[in-house]
Order: sequence, then C-alpha cells, then structure tokens
Amino acid sequence: MKKALVSTALASTLTLCALPSHSAENVELRMSWWGGNGRHQVTLKALEEFHKQHPEISVKPEYTGWDGHLSRLTTQIAGGTEPDVMQTNWNWLPIFSKNGDGFYDLNQVKDVIDLSQFDPKELKSTTVNGKLNGIPISVTARVFYYNNETWKKAGVDYPKTWDELMAAGKTFESKLGKQYYPVVLEHQDVLALLNSYMVQKYNISAVDEKTKKFAYSKAQWVEFFGMYKKLIDSHVMPDTKYYASFGKSNMYEMKPWIQGEWAGTYMWNSTITKYSDNLKPPAKLELGAYPMLPGAKDAGLFFKPAQMLSIGKSTTHPKEAAQLINFLLNSKEGVAALGLERGVPLSKAAVAQLTEAGVIKDDDPSVSGLKLAQSLPTTLAVSPYFDDPQIVSQFGTALQYIDYGQKSVEDAAAEFQRQAERILKRAMR
Repeated sequence: MKKALVSTALASTLTLCALPSHSAENVELRMSWWGGNGRHQVTLKALEEFHKQHPEISVKPEYTGWDGHLSRLTTQIAGGTEPDVMQTNWNWLPIFSKNGDGFYDLNQVKDVIDLSQFDPKELKSTTVNGKLNGIPISVTARVFYYNNETWKKAGVDYPKTWDELMAAGKTFESKLGKQYYPVVLEHQDVLALLNSYMVQKYNISAVDEKTKKFAYSKAQWVEFFGMYKKLIDSHVMPDTKYYASFGKSNMYEMKPWIQGEWAGTYMWNSTITKYSDNLKPPAKLELGAYPMLPGAKDAGLFFKPAQMLSIGKSTTHPKEAAQLINFLLNSKEGVAALGLERGVPLSKAAVAQLTEAGVIKDDDPSVSGLKLAQSLPTTLAVSPYFDDPQIVSQFGTALQYIDYGQKSVEDAAAEFQRQAERILKRAMR
C-alpha cells in the first residue's frame, strides 16, 4: 500500500512540477508502459531525472499491469490517441505495423537518439520495410532456472539433455511426492519449449513467412503435441488442470512455487528476478544447462527484444519524444535509474556504466542466462507471428483439450493446426 501511495504521489509530482512557466516553450509528453510495482518505481524515478535536465518538457506517466495493456493500447492507436512514447512488445509489430507505418520512424530522429550504441542486427529486428519502429531495450531468451534446494533434496543433477529432463520427473515423484515437479510452465512457455525441441530435431522454423503458413506437417504437429503429453506423463511439469486448481494469480505468487514444490521454470532471463524473489529462503534459482538433441544445429531459442521503446505515429513532438528515449537508454542518469529492471541493456554505454558500477554481475541469474543463450547455436530466424496472441491462446486451449481428456493428442493437434493456420493467414494478409 505504501509503495502504491509513493507511486501515485510521484506520478502526480511529475505532472505538477512541470506546469509551464512559458506555455509557448513548454511541451507535454505522455509515456505508457506495463509492469509490476518495481518497474513503475524505477521508471518514475527516471522520468523525474529527465525533467530535471529538461524542465521545458513534462512527462505524464501512464502505467498498468500486463493484463489489459494491449487492448487499451489497441484502442488508443485505432483512435490516434496513443502516447508519444510507448513501451512496446516485439510481437505487436505485425499487429500495429505490418507495413512499417504503425509507429513513428525513428530513423527520422537519429540525430537525437544515438543509434550507434545499439547492434545493427538488433535494430534490424525492430525495422519493418526500412522503418525503425522501436529501439530494443534489451534482448531476452527463455532458459532453464532451477530451485537449488529442491533439486538437492531430489538428489538429481540439473539435466543437460531431453532424456535427463524426462527422467528427473519420475525421480521427483518417487523421492519427494506427487506434488513435486522439476519445472512449471505457463502455456505460452510450453509452446516455446516444444518449438525448441522441434527446431533441434528438424532444423526448420515454425512459420514460413514466404508461404505465409506453418512449416510443420500434420505428422509433425502430432509429434509436437505428443512431446507435451510425454512431458506430462513423465511428471516433468504439472498439467493445465492441476495448475488451474491454484487459481488465476501469477505463477511465481502461487504457494507450490514459493515452497519449492515446483522446482524450476523455463522463463525469459530478463524477468527471472520476480520468480527468484518469491522463493522461501535459503532456496534460490540457479541457471541450468540447455537441453540439446545430438547433432542439433540450432537450439530453437525464442530470442527476441524484451521490450522496445517506440514513438507514436500521431505525436506532434517527435524530437522531444526522441530526447526522452535517448535519455532513458543512453544517459548516465536514465541508465542508473532503470538498472536491470527491463533486462540487461543493449546500449553499449549502459552496459559499460552498469558493469563498472557492479550492477551487471556475471553470477546474476539474468546476466548468466543471457550469456548462456548467446552462446547457443541460433541460425534460424524466429518470426513474431509465432508469438501472435491469438495463436498462443489457441495453443492453451489445445492443451486443455488434452489435459481434461476432451480430445486425443491427434485430434487436438489437427484442431490446433486448422485454427492456427486461419489465424496466421488473417494476420499475414
């Protein structure tokens, strides 16, 4: 409650302290983002620092949790009332900017934003038809993290192969009890994990953007969902039915996670702190190896920008909006305020500053997770269409069909393929 009051007070202060003394010279920007209270606090602090350096620019913060943020932004963009600066998601590019015109082209303000601080490869991933739609704040990938205390009790080493991961499930069940699982995954993470396995095995991307279709055959989709059933039957992770019995709160806030019954996860390295912070001491999360099939040429990682900062196409203040983005990502004060809240920064200046300050440490789970991901073979490009919210939702429905005994693996696979192909066709029109 106290934090919420501080947050509200600070937000109000940001707006009030920037009342124009010379209205003709003053500019008001709006900035939106999603996240938890920790992200809100550091971002509000950064905006406060920005105003100190640019008293002629006031920033009105608009922040929410994750739930509902996309629908709210969709309404704003459709009505031309979106904020000047927005934290955006990489998989939103096909939704809002299929042709590159959904956001302001940041190449137009390259004299304000120091683009040389960012790897051209990363900027390419957020460029559509030659237009830079967002500056990636950080990059992220899903890797395995394990509760060291629970794994110690089970007497099992962290798995290095898919077979070892499968074997760990039965050991957990026999040694610790039915309520103990090596990992727990939400359905969107299961989708990414299964795709990783398929990429390793077949060396093909899930989405073929040239044909605007999924690359998997009917038999491969059956194998895809069959692998899920195998993970469940091997007691590697709880099924959706058991998971749902704990309610709709965040997984890291659920009792089995806090107490260590769910002993690991497959999660974005950039967000792992909120999972580790909720563990019951002395338990902590440790990075595990990434399971690979023999001879695999690609790990099948879902490697993407963690978030981006974009400028609304409807803005009347692109220069000032660009100043804000450059401050947050490249300036000494902005970088210090944000720290690692949005992952290990991509900005070279930010990395150098945070490393020197001891904020970036090799043993930090998010840092070590990123380094592991970067060390794995990744030759195939990942399509943002694979992470389309409707496809992800349809996948969650397919898992429920299997777990509640409503459809066989084969039928669930066929239904998902039909529905997902339709969604993909509409999205890529």
